[in-house]
Amino acid sequence: MTRGAAPSLTPRGSPGTIRLVKHVASLLVGLFVATLLGCGPGTPSKIQRELHTDDLPGILTRGTLRVLVEADDERYLPRDGDPIVLERDVASEFAERHGLEIEFVPVDRFSDLVPSLLEGKGDVIAANLTVTPERAERIAFTQPIDRSFETIVLRAGETPPRTIDGLKGVIGARRGTTFLETARQLGDELEDVTTREFIGAIGNEALIDSLAAGVVDYLIQDSNRLDVLLGYRSEIQRGPVIRAARPLAWAVRPTNPALMRALDAFLFEMQLLHRDDELYVEDLPSLKTRGRLRMITSNSASTYFLWRGRLMGFEYELVRHFAREQGLRLEVVVAPSYDDMLPLLLRGEGDLVAAFLTPTEARREQVAFSRPYHTATEVLVGRRAGSAIDSVPDLAGRTITVRESSSYWTHLEELRTTRGIDFTLEAAPEDMATEEILAAVGDGRFDLTVADSHLLDLELTIRDDIEGLLHLGPERTHAWAVHPANEGLRAAIDAYFDRTVHGLFYNVSYARYFRELRHFENGRAEIAADGSISPYDAIVRDTARRFGFDWRMVVAQMYQESRFDPEAKSWAGARGLMQVLPRTARELGIHDLDDPEQGIVAGLRYLDWVRDRFADVDDTGERTWFTLAGYNAGHGHVRDARRLARQLGRDPDRWFEHVEVAMLKLSDPEFHRHARHGFVRGREPVDYVRAIRARYRAYVQLLERTGR
Repeated sequence: MTRGAAPSLTPRGSPGTIRLVKHVASLLVGLFVATLLGCGPGTPSKIQRELHTDDLPGILTRGTLRVLVEADDERYLPRDGDPIVLERDVASEFAERHGLEIEFVPVDRFSDLVPSLLEGKGDVIAANLTVTPERAERIAFTQPIDRSFETIVLRAGETPPRTIDGLKGVIGARRGTTFLETARQLGDELEDVTTREFIGAIGNEALIDSLAAGVVDYLIQDSNRLDVLLGYRSEIQRGPVIRAARPLAWAVRPTNPALMRALDAFLFEMQLLHRDDELYVEDLPSLKTRGRLRMITSNSASTYFLWRGRLMGFEYELVRHFAREQGLRLEVVVAPSYDDMLPLLLRGEGDLVAAFLTPTEARREQVAFSRPYHTATEVLVGRRAGSAIDSVPDLAGRTITVRESSSYWTHLEELRTTRGIDFTLEAAPEDMATEEILAAVGDGRFDLTVADSHLLDLELTIRDDIEGLLHLGPERTHAWAVHPANEGLRAAIDAYFDRTVHGLFYNVSYARYFRELRHFENGRAEIAADGSISPYDAIVRDTARRFGFDWRMVVAQMYQESRFDPEAKSWAGARGLMQVLPRTARELGIHDLDDPEQGIVAGLRYLDWVRDRFADVDDTGERTWFTLAGYNAGHGHVRDARRLARQLGRDPDRWFEHVEVAMLKLSDPEFHRHARHGFVRGREPVDYVRAIRARYRAYVQLLERTGR
């Protein structure tokens, strides 16, 4: 749902600034995301669900509200005004109001939403569902939550027809949608229009991919969702409106009048059609009246990102913790760049900036800063075991590569001038992310570079081929920024930091992102005296055979995940031999991840589900690499990388040297701002897949030598 008419993606007062992401999150958003996604699959359709068709009293007795959603929409980086995200946030608030846990039940096909509701797999549909007379004969609709126009979508660069009468070509639409009905009507009315029906588990993003690839000439989209899509899908453009606006609503079974009454009362109270989106600058008391706190930040590994379907980030966790203490819902506004953050704050787009911001004198003239909560220095970075650099004079004759637009370049120029040291300052490509520059140092393409100490710490959690050599300059503090008029909010933040900084929550959160190692080590592949390659060969052989995987590859993956330790626990809380999140394990029907057999079954069920997301990859070997990458980072990021690979002229159906190259680029704002799932530390899945392939090959060779 948008707030009335869908808001523009261009903030008022700044035509050139695009607000990439604005996520309205309830206080339960963390639980919501974990419940829905776990480490990626939500609840695979292969897991048998209990069926319940009881009304609100029965739901209250069970203690869980089951909300049916489309699987394609279950996890991605939320965008401004996204109706899918807003519907789920409101559903979470309804559940909280009634003391219920919320369970989002994904279905693979849009056409399965209504049958799943009637069968008893869920209690309510919240999926941007259009109210039609045909649907109203089968299900009961709540009061409208929004209205939307059906709009033609076509490829960018083509001349759009002024009216629908100018359409010529094929309109694609999915079975079970009102769009298919509309497309067929247009095909009947217009001589040069035909319809292509898409069946099966094809999501909306895949449908747009088919348009971009020229499979069809047009699609139909609801205007409220199209506003969001145009913010990151540069391959498409808006065409003419087809018909007048129609209402969108939630749906329940006709036999559940009590649930319908409760939903209608709640939706009326929430006044969803009039949720305010105006610019405002207000202090803490007024923010508490509104019930929300808007955080301005960046989409990066240190601040806010999507990982295996979960919203994460050190700054995000801190602000969410602060918001909960204040009794506020959290909204996240991702700015296009650091330069846009303070203007967004001053214009009233958000209430605080949390993005490891340094309080410089120039910035202090514009905004008010909290007390410091973190310090960092600029660090010279080189290859591990490279030539020693003990002091600044040792830089003579060396080459330091950084982006010319970065603050590092300015500081290095000053250092070279003031100290008279003859080192070469080399410009890295402006589209090269910090992670790629550090990787280039690690593999010898670059001699040296510079990074902030906390960003270097972040990279050292996943790689061991670089090291910090020398601190350059004094420590710099980081603080949150608020509007100068918001003294109450600044005082509350200061009090929060007084209680929190270097306390248990802060230290545990900081260690999770900046200290806990996640290297993907190859190690030595060996065969034990009894001929086994792991302590769990028998279990893996049997389980892998049932799911259709090569058991040796599964053992290689298990080594990377847990080093064969059934009690292993990851930085994000995943457990067991295959490192599955406990909540996801329960959704998969597993209750003891520390038990080796259950941990292996959970991992293989998830791996099987991820493999299904790449059914369009015909080559089974390539599909395996995509599956492993999706297991590690989330299949959505891999889909983004495949889309980017195609745009870069590489093969989207080949992983090595093709999609993995695009995956690395998704850590760069130039590319991830156009990706549905946003930023990803692409080095992690790239190294993960390569390490598993190397170990798998070693196992195959060892077993062949012994005849096993």
